[in-house]
Amino acid sequence: SEEEGERPPESLPDTCQEEGRGCLFPAMQLQQEDQHDSEDLFGDYDSILGDSSVLAKLDDAEQNERLRGVEQQPEDEDVLSDSILDGLGDEPFEDLPASQLQFQEEVQEKAKRSRLQDRDKTSTPFRGLANGEGPLRRPAGARRSVADQLKRTMLGNAAAPSAVSRTAMLKEAVVSEEINVAMQAMETVSADMPDLGPFFGLPSKVKELMFKLRGIQSLYDWQQTCLNLDCVQQRKNLIYSLPTSGGKTLVAEILILRELLCRRKDCLFILPYISLVQEKVRGLASFGLELDFMVEEYAGSKGRFPPVKRRNKTSLYIATIEKAHSLVNSLIESSRLDNLGLVVVDELHMLGDGSRGAIIEMTLAKVQYVSKTTQIIGMSATLGNIKDLQMFLRAENYTNNFRPVQLKEFVKLHDTIYEVDPKEENCFRFSRLLNFKYSSTMQKIDPDHIIALVTEVIPAHSCLLFCPTKKNCENVAAMICKYLKEDFLRHREEEKGVLLRELRDSGNGSLCPVLKVTVPYGVAYHHSGLTSEERKLVEEAYSSGVLCLLTCTSTLAAGINLPARRVILRSPYIATDFLKRSQYKQMVGRAGRAGIDSVGESILILQEKDRNMAKTLVCAPMESCYSNLMHDDGKGLLSLVLSLIGLNVNPSNSLQIRFCVSVAVMIRDDELKHSWCSSASVDLTYAEVLYKDLSKGLESLLLNSYLHLVYLVTPYDLIDQCKPDWMIFFRQFTLLSVAEQKMSAAVGVPESFVARKAAGQTVKKGVNMAAVRRMYLALVLFSLLKETDVWSVSERFQLSRGFVQTLLGSASAFCSCVLHFAEELEEFWPFRALLAELTRRLSYCVKAELIPLMEVAGVLESRAKQLYAAGYKTLTHMANADPAALCTAIQNLYRKQANQIVASAKMLVNEKAAALQEEVDELLAPPSDLPQL
Repeated sequence: SEEEGERPPESLPDTCQEEGRGCLFPAMQLQQEDQHDSEDLFGDYDSILGDSSVLAKLDDAEQNERLRGVEQQPEDEDVLSDSILDGLGDEPFEDLPASQLQFQEEVQEKAKRSRLQDRDKTSTPFRGLANGEGPLRRPAGARRSVADQLKRTMLGNAAAPSAVSRTAMLKEAVVSEEINVAMQAMETVSADMPDLGPFFGLPSKVKELMFKLRGIQSLYDWQQTCLNLDCVQQRKNLIYSLPTSGGKTLVAEILILRELLCRRKDCLFILPYISLVQEKVRGLASFGLELDFMVEEYAGSKGRFPPVKRRNKTSLYIATIEKAHSLVNSLIESSRLDNLGLVVVDELHMLGDGSRGAIIEMTLAKVQYVSKTTQIIGMSATLGNIKDLQMFLRAENYTNNFRPVQLKEFVKLHDTIYEVDPKEENCFRFSRLLNFKYSSTMQKIDPDHIIALVTEVIPAHSCLLFCPTKKNCENVAAMICKYLKEDFLRHREEEKGVLLRELRDSGNGSLCPVLKVTVPYGVAYHHSGLTSEERKLVEEAYSSGVLCLLTCTSTLAAGINLPARRVILRSPYIATDFLKRSQYKQMVGRAGRAGIDSVGESILILQEKDRNMAKTLVCAPMESCYSNLMHDDGKGLLSLVLSLIGLNVNPSNSLQIRFCVSVAVMIRDDELKHSWCSSASVDLTYAEVLYKDLSKGLESLLLNSYLHLVYLVTPYDLIDQCKPDWMIFFRQFTLLSVAEQKMSAAVGVPESFVARKAAGQTVKKGVNMAAVRRMYLALVLFSLLKETDVWSVSERFQLSRGFVQTLLGSASAFCSCVLHFAEELEEFWPFRALLAELTRRLSYCVKAELIPLMEVAGVLESRAKQLYAAGYKTLTHMANADPAALCTAIQNLYRKQANQIVASAKMLVNEKAAALQEEVDELLAPPSDLPQL
């Protein structure tokens, strides 16, 4: 798969890197769990100058002396006499370095002072193992050998000044340099992480976990090359570009683990969508438990600002684009950005994607400006102007066209299939005629021969069919099933029955009528109109082969990794917009399943009118990526400047000062007043209206109902997507209490207005329609809080269940932002406790007893109900559960899912416990500024 990069077993590189110094070291396969600072840094040779004569003779002489004294002394006594030095008579001492002269004097003095005194009780680990029982150690009462004494003295005195010959000084310099390098290496190998093995500078345990948890035994050649690049070894910024499914993410994860474990620095992993963040949190939680670092989710309403400051553990923050920006702001504000060792950005080409691209750009600009030690790694699709991105990030670039499975691209025009070939003059080369007998009725229903194309591969293989709209996805899925043979019904029939039951349970007894018809044939649709539980069930069923065909929108290509043997593009359009080349490459990139298929194929269905534009689409170079700070009349740039002002980030030179002053002149005082909005992730567009709404809300806040608070946290950016059904609006309005109706009138939505609209009358008096639509959405959320059933609420308001759930998720995230906004301003202190509880309610929107279970990544409402019914009622229950027992108790729960659920629960418990411990430590620690007498 793309995330794992599996290959047949082969040897791994035997080099490891000393992080942060750009220096390669031989693999250090340490054999013991505990290392001490006194470890033998000289390895298996006696002299770090390459001359073994001195220490070899010392050892020989010492052994001879011990043999001569063994008959005269008790068995447990270690003899060290002056006569050992007699064996060194042929070595002149007049030109020795200072360290060796000091060694000679020290040995002679100690030998005279006490032969029988037991003075050295410190044990030194030995590199070898004895009979497999662990490290050999010197007995507690044993004296250090002469060689050990010399090495110890050299370590302590290699840099000591000495008036000796130039040759000796040069030798001394070599000794000092080698010792410094060795000591620096030992700094990396802490007592908690001694096993710095051959897995790209990581502990060998990571290699074992990669195989145990991911099934990875070796890496692709390009991955090994990329990880061993000089710029990577030297921790320079890097952008690497590969086609979809090339295995980019695994490289990023290895670099993250190196930063967490070797350099003991925190990391930030930025992903574009909440679903990807949650999937990555589940996937890396087990690594965090095994390797002792925290995995923290920053998506939706989750995430603390600033994050908990941990003394003994490092943290991996996995965040959406917006949450990552807020996190970086909070770290800058608390002067902790230098603790962030690495920022990894997936889909870096999204820099060119409107307002979200502007947020990525602002985040990375701040990181580069404020912290000079934070490394930035960007994963990107191939771009036309990658050098511009390199200049922006001051980064190196690595590009490779590797794909684990060969991809063949085709287009279909009429009943002919052409292979895409840029070398051809017309870009298309004839491949074959479509061989499928259509009746006249079928020809009318399916003029594009979609049924012919999908039945060439299903049910034996998988297929993705991308459609231009959500409604088209559903219609095409239903149309295909009408003409599939009954054999499809018998293919994995029992498992499809289980899937239907799970879908019904997720809807509290309700089942989508389209899925009810299509799932028995192994077909389903996938788009944002499904609830998150439905999407998850459909994705899992497709991945396991229970479903063989998904009709989907383009969002699937950018989301979770669901590869297919064949990818079909129903049209070169998304809604009414012609596809961009980057979108096209992302979709066709899903073709070919690593480890399953030998080849993947894509087919773009064309109409004659689109032929010329399609040539450009499939054969032209990739588009370029440009800054979006000036998007929407420069809103991004304005937001950046305000943010820097609010964070007290000072420009470093006169040019930057003049720039900030010139921009600040254009900013009105009331906008400048809201410069702290950025730290709370409040869009600058809505900052002023939010401030006014909260201020007005304080004057007459309704406390005997959630409605007023829900209205205040209803997202502004969803208002335009709402077209109220006036009859439904009026019906729901009449169900409100008198106090709630008064509150509605206070925000500009009186009952008389709603009643007249419901009656079809014209309203002459001007009313703020934004407030009206916002109140309509607030009523939807208010109903959800009371009933917690997405299906019944969506039916009552005649909205798609997917939109209702999107509204709920957006409201919980915005509520979290408003909470941080209120925390920044003392005047809004009454909102803090109220919004904290409302954020929690909106985040899960289930019965109170299920909330602790739904905090676990991957546990949705239906699964939480199953767990609660089986006796797993708390987070602690989940963290201590046996995955095998979970699989037995919970119907249709696979072992891998159970392992991930338990690992996520343990990580959450550890996170909560660590946060409490940090508070205890901070409370008990003496203040650094305590006055002294």
